[in-house]
Amino acid sequence: MTAALTVFGVAGIPEVAAGDDLAGLIADAALAEGGPGVLDGDILVVTSKVVSKAEGRVTAMSRDDAIAAETVRVVARRGATTISQTRHGLVMAAAGVDESNTAPGTVVLLPTDPDESARRLRKALRARLGVSVGVVVTDTMGRPWRAGQTDTAIGAAGVVPVRDHRGEQDAFGNTLEVTMAAVADEIAAAGDLVKSKSLQLPVALVRGLSALVTDDDGPGARALVRDASEDMFRLGAADVLPARRTVRSFTAQPVDPAAVARAIEAAVTAPAPHHSEPWRFVIVSSAAARTSLLDAMHEAWVADLRGDGFTEEQIARRTRRGLPLRDAPLIVVPCLELSAAHDYPDDRRSAAERAMFTVSMGAAVQNFLVALAVENLGSAWISSTLFCQEVAARALDLPPGWRPMGTVAIGHPARPPRDPAAFTLTR
Repeated sequence: MTAALTVFGVAGIPEVAAGDDLAGLIADAALAEGGPGVLDGDILVVTSKVVSKAEGRVTAMSRDDAIAAETVRVVARRGATTISQTRHGLVMAAAGVDESNTAPGTVVLLPTDPDESARRLRKALRARLGVSVGVVVTDTMGRPWRAGQTDTAIGAAGVVPVRDHRGEQDAFGNTLEVTMAAVADEIAAAGDLVKSKSLQLPVALVRGLSALVTDDDGPGARALVRDASEDMFRLGAADVLPARRTVRSFTAQPVDPAAVARAIEAAVTAPAPHHSEPWRFVIVSSAAARTSLLDAMHEAWVADLRGDGFTEEQIARRTRRGLPLRDAPLIVVPCLELSAAHDYPDDRRSAAERAMFTVSMGAAVQNFLVALAVENLGSAWISSTLFCQEVAARALDLPPGWRPMGTVAIGHPARPPRDPAAFTLTR
C-alpha cells in the first residue's frame, strides 16, 4: 500500500432532494473544473444525510417522536441527551436523527440500510464513470471515554471494513493477538477533515488506498458492529437494572469465581443501620456442601407441606421451584448477621430494629443480583430458604448468628433474554 494519501473535498453538490440521482450529482461535481476527478481505486466518503435525503428519509415529525421510532434500545439518558441503539446495531446520540440542514418541522433519519445504499451508489458510479471505487457512508458519533465527535462508517461497499492483524508479528517478533484495524472508520474520519456541513461539502474523495478497494462489495460496515456477546460495554446506564432477571435454566459452563467476588463487592455497598456491615455470603462450591444443603432444605419443605395437608403431587409441584439450585453451576447463600442490632425493652422498637437490618439485607441481595447480570451471569433468588433458616444454617455449619436469607442459583443462562417486542403491541 502506498504511503501517500490525498483527501479532496468534492465541491459543487447542490441541495439533495428525494429521488435525486446522487451518483450523478457526485460524478458531475468530481469531474467539474477544479474537481479531483474519479480514478480506479478511489474511495468516495459520503455523509449519510445526503443519502437519506435522496432516499426520501426526511419526515415531518418531532425530533423526540423520531428518536423513539428509530430506537430499539435506550443505552443511556442524561438531560435532553439520549444515547440509543438503532435497528442497524449502531449506538449513537438521538438514534442518528438529525434536524440540521433540513426544513423546519422535519428531521432526517438514517438510511434504512446504509450498506445497501453504499452498494447502489457504487454500482451507479461504475455504470456512469466506468471505474471501480469504494464507497463509505458516514455519520457523526461521539465515543465513550473521548471528548468530541468524529465521522464513522455506517455503510460501506467495495472497501475492506476491518483489517485483521491477528497472527502477524510486530517489529520485535511478538505475535499480535487482538489488533484489528477499523479502516472504514479511519477512512470516514479522514474524509470528515475536508467535509463541511456549513459549506455544503457532504462528499470527500480519498486517493491512495486502492489496496483496500475490492472487486466485490464485501461485508459492508455491518462488520464493524461488535456482537453483543463480545461487547464488554454492552450494558448502558439504562440497561443495568432491567438486565437482572430470574434465570432458571443454566448451561454447564463454570462460573468465574472472580466475577462472583466482584458481585459480592457490589453487594456490600448497600446501606445498613448504625454504620454496621450485617451481610455475609456463603459460596457453596463443593458438591458435598451443595448436596447437604439442598437435601436438608427439600426435606424441611416437604415436611412443612405435608403438615399443611398438601397431596404428594402438590408437594412435588411446589418443591420443583427449587430445581434451579440443583442445576446451577454455583450456589451462594446470602446471610444476615445481627450482632450490631440494638436491644430495646419493647416489642415495637425491637421489631423495627430487625426490619431495618432485613431491608439492608434486601438491598445487598439486589445489588448482588444486578452485579451478576452486569457480569453476564444469570441468577435466581430462591426465597423459600427463609422457611428453613435453621436447617440451612446447620447443613452449611454456619457460624453462630448467620441467618440464611434465601439461596441464589448462579450460572450462564441457557436461553437468550426475552425480546420485549414479542410482548408489545402498538396501535
